[in-house]
Parts: sequence; C-alpha cells; structure tokens
Amino acid sequence: MVKFIAGGKGAGKTRILIDMANKDVKTTDGRLVFIDDDKRHIYDLHRDIRFVDSGKRVLSNYREFIGFVLGILSMDSDIETIYVDGLNNIIKVVENEDLVKLATRLQKLSEENSVNFIICINCQAELLPEEIKELIIRS
Repeated sequence: MVKFIAGGKGAGKTRILIDMANKDVKTTDGRLVFIDDDKRHIYDLHRDIRFVDSGKRVLSNYREFIGFVLGILSMDSDIETIYVDGLNNIIKVVENEDLVKLATRLQKLSEENSVNFIICINCQAELLPEEIKELIIRS
C-alpha cells in the first residue's frame, strides 16, 4: 500500500503522520521506520520506531529516493511500514510526473516486500495528478 498525506505548509500533516506511526507501533508485528529530513520530531515518536534522518543526504530525484529506500529495506526484512515526512525536503525536485513514477515504483516495492508507505507531501491535493489523488488519506 502507498498512501499520501497532502496539504500546504502548516496544515498538520506531520502531526497526523506521527500520530499514525505511534498508534501503529502498538499493534504491529513488524518494524516501523520514520524518515525525516531533520531530527526535529525524533522525540515525538515511540522508541520502537526506527528514525532515519535523511537531512545529510542530498537526493536529486525520485530514483535516488528509491535507492535510499531499498537500502533501508535491505537492512531489515521485517519492516511493515515506512513513514516519510516532508518528501519535498528530502528530494530536491518533485515534479508531478516524477511523483507518479515514484508512487508506481513504491507500489511495486510494497507488493514485493509486504511493506506499506505513508508519505507527507507539501502540496494541495487538488494540484496533484489524478493517480496520486486516488492515494490520498483523507483526514
């Protein structure tokens, strides 16, 4: 499963994502990973959630992000869900076409590895491509 949380800056996307992760850690059999571009929210997460700070890595495009995710998945086959906060801050440029390609590739990874992806993106839902609008979590 691949899902997106979309909205403008200050819309509460990060809080929704953190709350989801903290709720899921209580019922999951697998491991949870939270990827963020800085360490601001590290103490908001339950201690059993693996925190990955991507801030020191410059990811130029969605392909590099996929490689980054593959590296995380290769280290632990028990990952159930990967939460990504601030995709726009982790990848330098995220065009709509690339976002669709990213979602397609993550869906394939999801099926191959039995892992879910929940991603926050700083963009109003109505501005996203139709393929992505179908994947948006409504709050």
